[in-house]
Amino acid sequence: MLQLTPQVATLPNGLRLIVTPMPYARSVAISGYLAAGSRYEHTTEGAGVAHFLEHLCFKGTERRPRPMDISIEIDSIGGTINAATNRELTVYYAKVTPDHQERALDVLFDMLRNSLCLDHEIERERGVILEELAAVEDSPPEQVGVLLDALLWGSQPHGRDVAGTPESVKALPNEIIRGYYRGQYVANAAVISIAGAVEVGPTRELIERYAGDWRAGTPCNWVPHIAGVRGPRAQAITKDTEQAHIALGLTGIDARDPDRYALDLLSIVLGEGMSSRLFARLREDLGLCYDIHTYLSHLLDTGMFAVYAGVDPENAAAAVREVSRELCRALDPIDRDELERAKAVTRARVQLRVEDTRAVSALYGSQAVLGLPLITPDETLRLSAEVTVDDVQRAAQRVIRDDAFHLAVVGPFDDAAVLEGELAIDGRVPR
Repeated sequence: MLQLTPQVATLPNGLRLIVTPMPYARSVAISGYLAAGSRYEHTTEGAGVAHFLEHLCFKGTERRPRPMDISIEIDSIGGTINAATNRELTVYYAKVTPDHQERALDVLFDMLRNSLCLDHEIERERGVILEELAAVEDSPPEQVGVLLDALLWGSQPHGRDVAGTPESVKALPNEIIRGYYRGQYVANAAVISIAGAVEVGPTRELIERYAGDWRAGTPCNWVPHIAGVRGPRAQAITKDTEQAHIALGLTGIDARDPDRYALDLLSIVLGEGMSSRLFARLREDLGLCYDIHTYLSHLLDTGMFAVYAGVDPENAAAAVREVSRELCRALDPIDRDELERAKAVTRARVQLRVEDTRAVSALYGSQAVLGLPLITPDETLRLSAEVTVDDVQRAAQRVIRDDAFHLAVVGPFDDAAVLEGELAIDGRVPR
């Protein structure tokens, strides 16, 4: 694989810059990362403020006062621009041809530094976000995922929807939003990651020109995880749906844990792809579901290992039982052939991602804003290749524990009690 070596610099105001030249690229991806997200919201009254602000930064600046002024400027050069907020970061990103790198930087820094956050735009966007939350309510697969977060992490910031609740969004004061902007959107809480057809020296000069005078500040820190704060073991949201949407979750491991690579491979073996154990057992052998898959979350100080399945309500109990059994079976050593196939999947995914300038920009920018070491794609492949069958078994035994199981259900059930009983697996899962 081609070496993708990030060049890192820190400006006097604390802004961190990462430039990753990609000789084979024909585009430039620029990602502006902020230490802002739901884990930086210290009160339930402020729930959703980071996500709300992400919307507002597209609604006008002093130089580009209308939302259309921002979108037209990027559209007119054939580029793309977007943003996202999650629990531990907010990112604004653009992808353009190399000759428009400076123009894209101008737009992004204008949004990050000079957004107006006008009252009438706040009120207009409040309605948009309420519609976004309503869309989650209308999507059982998304809704069950939000419910599972609440069961695993309780009332903590990472246990709620990143966008907040309808109640918190309606009540969020305009000045709280503007205060969050002034407090968190500062140079020393930001990382600019640029990858693609770029040169390090000229790119640094551009950053110094557009952000050298960006003020530093005292941004708030993220809220640490408290292990004992959890929700019920099982819970259902009653909804008249054709399918029962089931999410079974376990407390996982954090982003710094060396066992994360073993757990990633176990996830592939269990539930990623048509040859995975869960797909083969529940869909192919038993015909219980159409969609079943595992998914992972590695946060700074905790994590999640989860299984989602959409099934006929009459098959819900059997599906929970079979998923539990497959998780239990993973406590035993997996086959070496399974491990090698999982490693091959990882290699292919990493190799395909490094073709994309946006993916490379995101790789290094997200690690830096979270305070994690910058792991290159080659290093990721090395760490994955070194995982043994024993490593996978150790990771499984750390995560698959009876007292860590939580079950979320959205569908035609009055409660989750009838399904919760299927989580007991013959005493094999350790407490």
